Amino acid sequence: MRTTRAAVLREMGAAAPYAESRPLEIREVELAPPGAGEVMVRVRAAGLCHSDLSVINGSRPRVMPMVLGHEAAGEVVEVGPGNSKLEVGDHVVFSFVPVCGECPACSEGRPAMCAPGAVANAGGSLLSGSRPFHDEAGELNHHLGVSAFADYTTVSAKSCVMIDPSLDFKIAALFGCAVMTGVGAVVNTAKVQPGTSCAVYGLGGVGLAALIGARASGANPLVAVDLSDDKLALAKELGATHTVNAADPDALDQVRAITHGGANTVVESVGSAKVLETAYAATGRAGTTVTVGLPHPKARLDIQAVSLTVDERVLRGSYMGSAIPSRDIPRFIAMYQAGLLPVDRLMSHTLELDDINAAFDVLDRGEAVRQVVLFP
Repeated sequence: MRTTRAAVLREMGAAAPYAESRPLEIREVELAPPGAGEVMVRVRAAGLCHSDLSVINGSRPRVMPMVLGHEAAGEVVEVGPGNSKLEVGDHVVFSFVPVCGECPACSEGRPAMCAPGAVANAGGSLLSGSRPFHDEAGELNHHLGVSAFADYTTVSAKSCVMIDPSLDFKIAALFGCAVMTGVGAVVNTAKVQPGTSCAVYGLGGVGLAALIGARASGANPLVAVDLSDDKLALAKELGATHTVNAADPDALDQVRAITHGGANTVVESVGSAKVLETAYAATGRAGTTVTVGLPHPKARLDIQAVSLTVDERVLRGSYMGSAIPSRDIPRFIAMYQAGLLPVDRLMSHTLELDDINAAFDVLDRGEAVRQVVLFP
C-alpha cells in the first residue's frame, strides 16, 4: 500500500467559482498495489478537460466519491502479476477507455465501444472491478479507469499505451484525450480527404486538435468557429484558412459562403445541442457532421429529418476519436515529431495540483485551450 496525494471529488454540482467552493480536495489517500494485469504509474503530467469539468458541475454524472482526471502520461513504477506488456520504467499515455481486446466491439476494431470498458468506467472501477484508492471512509471511485489527478495511480495495463521515452510528459499527456479525440474525429471518423472543405465549431483542446488534424489531412478551405477572438487568432496560426466569430449574427451564412454552400465535414466539439444544430446546418449536401461534444444527457437535437435522405447527409458521433489507442497514439505522436501536428501549441500553461480548483474556473470561463498539471 502506498500513500499518495490525490484530487478527490466527493459530490457533484458545486457552484463556481471553484477557487472558492473548492470541489476538489487535495489530500493524502491510500493506493493499493497493482493486481493481475494492472500497473502502478507515477503520473508526471495531466491535462484539464471539459469531461472532468462535466463531472464537477454534474452534467456528466458519475459515481461518487471519485479521484478525477483522465488525460495524462507517466512512468510505470510497479507491475502486477500476469502482465507481459509493460515493464517498470516504461513511459505510457493513458487511454480513457480500457480496451479489453476480446468483446465484439474490440474484435471489430472499435475499442472505443469496448463493452467491459464501458461497464467499468460507469461503475468507477478498473476492468478487474477493483478500486485501488482508499481513504478513512472507504473506497474511492476511479475516473474512466485512470484517475490521473494523483501523484500515483493504479490502472489496468489495458488502459496504457507505451510511448517514445524521449517525448516530454507534458506534451505526451495531451495525446490521451485532446489529440486522440480531436485528430481521431477527423482522420478516423470523418476520414477527411485532401482538398475537401472542413469547419470546426469550438476551439478548446479537442476542437483545435481536430483543426490541426484537418490541416494535416489537407482540408481546404478550413474554417474555425468560436466566440473567442484569441482562440480564432490561434486557429489562424495553426492553419485555419478562415475564421468566423460565432457571435456574429450572420456566422452561419459566413461559413456557408466560405465553403460554397456548406462544408464537406463539420466537427462540433462544444458539447451543446444548439451548437450541434448549427454545425449540421453548416454542413453541405452529401456532407458529414461529426460531434465529439458531450451535451447534458437531457439535451435533445432538432434537425430537418428529410435532409438526411434528400441531401444524403451523415450525422455521426465520435467517441475517443473512433481510435484504436495502441495504433493511433504512437501514430499521432510520430506526426507531431515530424512537424505535422503542432500539439505543443495546444497547451495554454502549466500548474501544480494544489491550484487545480482555480484552473477549472479558467476552463469554465473558456479562457484556456489545455492546462496541464505537472507532478514532482
